Amino acid sequence: MRILPTPLALAAALACYPAWADISDTIKPFVSLGWTYDDNLLRLPDDAPPGIQRSDRATQAIAGLSLERPIGRQKITGQAKVSRTTFDHYDQLNYNGKDFSLDWAWVLGNHFDGNIGGSYQQVLTPFNDFHSEDRNLRTQRRQYANGGWRLHPSWRVYTGFQRDRFDYELAAQSLNNRKEDRSELGIDFLPSSGSRVGLVARHIKGSFLNPRRLGATFLDQNYTQDELKANINWLYSEITQLQLLAGYAKRKHDTFTERDSSGLNGRVTVTWKPRVKLRFTADAWREFAAVESVIVNNSINKGASLNAAWDLSSKVQANAGIKRERRNFERLPGVFFNGDPSDTTRSTTLGLVYQPARKVQLSATAFHDRRTGTPLAGTGSYKAKGVSLMATVQF
Repeated sequence: MRILPTPLALAAALACYPAWADISDTIKPFVSLGWTYDDNLLRLPDDAPPGIQRSDRATQAIAGLSLERPIGRQKITGQAKVSRTTFDHYDQLNYNGKDFSLDWAWVLGNHFDGNIGGSYQQVLTPFNDFHSEDRNLRTQRRQYANGGWRLHPSWRVYTGFQRDRFDYELAAQSLNNRKEDRSELGIDFLPSSGSRVGLVARHIKGSFLNPRRLGATFLDQNYTQDELKANINWLYSEITQLQLLAGYAKRKHDTFTERDSSGLNGRVTVTWKPRVKLRFTADAWREFAAVESVIVNNSINKGASLNAAWDLSSKVQANAGIKRERRNFERLPGVFFNGDPSDTTRSTTLGLVYQPARKVQLSATAFHDRRTGTPLAGTGSYKAKGVSLMATVQF
């Protein structure tokens, strides 16, 4: 019988070795081994019929490398990571994950700078909105390019373009295959304090590659979205910082314009460090979001979260987080529903990170999720909890 080491045992053994020097200042390889237990892996509703296996255990092995290479005033950064995830019961979900990214931070003269890059990611689609036992990998591709001109020591104008594409392995989920193009134009005021106060205008075009069918009618889900938002990074003090990207957004659909929506849209983040070893981060948001469901695929999400990190010692850090999010789903034309077209999810996490050696890190995380669902979107009410262990070694 083959026995695999647990993440904690592996990292403990590696920590016994003396410290070693970096292989390279540019390329840093790493490996990780993780184990997870989830008592409701498929996020089955509370009223699901008995006899269906809810819990499962998964093991994940990861190998990768990170890249950081200055070339004069330019800088190349990136990451390449592959993984293998296996499940004890739902072994048909076993998959190979991929995660690649590359970014070129370019500089031209003393007044022009920007970024060009892209990424590719292949992961198992979360089960929150689609509870199939069949494997459903989600592939996301991203390309972007942006640049800015420092026309004055205190002023910078910039523009950029980004394209995201999502593809799903499972035929039933191909309705969510889509691409999103985003172009933007902005201006920032840069005071000597290091803060930033700016204004950005964005135009987003979303295209779904496979139209959704309602009876004999094919529903065009394509949309455009225009935004005008304040873009602020306020360094109030060494203890308190605020980031805000929020303003007005209007989403219009090519057909069935009763689905159009507009109003406040954005996110605010406050970071507070009352002690050197204690940090809090609070977020609040109201944003348009995609829904990975076969019934609806858009929502307006309103939520808030609070996360804390506490350095118990030079080697041990404790962290905790709470989150609440309410999704208001898009009403489909010709579909009538008496009730609240929304669901609410509450999440809690607790974790410990232990670094026994400079290049070895152990982590343990416990989580609890609870959702109050709605039949409109097929999002049933469920509860889920679990724990994960992870060991990472950098060479």
